[in-house]
Amino acid sequence: MKKIAVFGNAGGGKSTLSRQLAEMTNLPLHVLDKIQYKPGGIPIPYEDYKRTHEEIISKDQWVIDGFGSLETVWLRLEKADTLVYIDLPLFIHGWWVTKRLITGLFVPPKGWPENTPLWKSSMNSYYTLWLCHQRLTPKYRDYVLAATKTKKVYHLKSTQQIRDFFESISPRSIKLR
Repeated sequence: MKKIAVFGNAGGGKSTLSRQLAEMTNLPLHVLDKIQYKPGGIPIPYEDYKRTHEEIISKDQWVIDGFGSLETVWLRLEKADTLVYIDLPLFIHGWWVTKRLITGLFVPPKGWPENTPLWKSSMNSYYTLWLCHQRLTPKYRDYVLAATKTKKVYHLKSTQQIRDFFESISPRSIKLR
């Protein structure tokens, strides 16, 4: 477990899981939202994002949280030795986006670039939920099924499986730096 890609639909708890995983493994955490956007939610040029993404995935150790782009997600999944795919029921993803929106009125969401417009980003997450569920989720499911032959794969389909995931990995079971 040296190159870990955490991915899935919006609002699935990827950022929370990634932070905890990076702490447990002592691996550097890279949050793609913070690489793609400047404070205020302003996108950086796509070529700059791609260059930074390539630099990260070429390193020996990382935890990467997020989607990035359709082009870069597949590159990242190929380079990873461990995949953590959060694939909860759609209504849970939707509820967690709503929960993040409500709590974000009081405390900025962790992992988001500073001063990201909460309303606009949340509305984008709602839009992404359905789009990802229809178009990307089936491809992710096929990919992780095939990847079990060559990578360590955690396909987490419930909140209980997320809890079990953390119980199943411990500092003793992870080859740390």
